[in-house]
Amino acid sequence: MTSEKPLSPLAINRRSLYDTVAEHLRNMIIKGDLAPNARIPVNELAAEFGVSQTPMREALKVLAEEHLIELLPNRGARVLPYTQREATELFQVIASLEALAAEITAARISDREMDGLQAMHDRMCSYFRAGDKEPYFDINSRIHDRVMTLSANEALIATHAKLLVRAARGRYMAILNADRWHEAVDEHEQLMSALRARDAARAAAIWRVHLLHTGQSVSTMLEPK
Repeated sequence: MTSEKPLSPLAINRRSLYDTVAEHLRNMIIKGDLAPNARIPVNELAAEFGVSQTPMREALKVLAEEHLIELLPNRGARVLPYTQREATELFQVIASLEALAAEITAARISDREMDGLQAMHDRMCSYFRAGDKEPYFDINSRIHDRVMTLSANEALIATHAKLLVRAARGRYMAILNADRWHEAVDEHEQLMSALRARDAARAAAIWRVHLLHTGQSVSTMLEPK
């Protein structure tokens, strides 16, 4: 039913059972294994994950709060559609937030932090050259998160976090476009250059364009046929 590997009962610990289930379901939605408007096969997935109905229900509540799914009274849940308007508006905001983070980070990043970010970038590029989308997407997302974290601006980070999950759906869609994928990697390289130079204004401009380009790519993909 899905390209995701099933979770064994041992893979989900008691620390936060429903959070772990929610994370797995979230990834399935982001990567399209649970398609927009699709009903979520709750019973089947609970059996696949090796959990009871209780953590499944709690996980669905989390995803509903994130506006990824809609809970249907007495009828389960469905994945919410990802609309062209939502993508356009979302990435306009995300572009501004992440550009500001890049600007702040460029002005304050240490040599050690820069080396760590460079190592992540190099890994991302190796996955790109291999055409390996899954690990590429994962490390790409971590780079975006890392730039936010390095800004050390708690208000900015918290505001961004509220939109991050919905933005991730668009980011994954964007790398399915080969031309955009190539362009995105080049933009990441430009950001690294600006950060190494501690050029805050250039880092902000590059990252803003990068996120706006992603939004434009997703919006085009979502155009009615």
